[in-house]
Amino acid sequence: MPLVVVYPPADDGGRRVRVGSRFVGMAYTLLDVVEFLRRTGLEDIEPEDAAAAEWVDWRGAGPDVWEH
Repeated sequence: MPLVVVYPPADDGGRRVRVGSRFVGMAYTLLDVVEFLRRTGLEDIEPEDAAAAEWVDWRGAGPDVWEH
């Protein structure tokens, strides 16, 4: 599994998401992150899985923070 990086919240509350070396989009909720992961082939991933996975690097704030 490639490393997933969720960057700190921007001024609008969105967080950039990178899977491996590719930026996959801007997430505004944990469900957005899950959808990006599903699009990369992780069809069975649930929000609690993404929040706790060791291969997801939540930078600047955890999965419960979406405001700057």
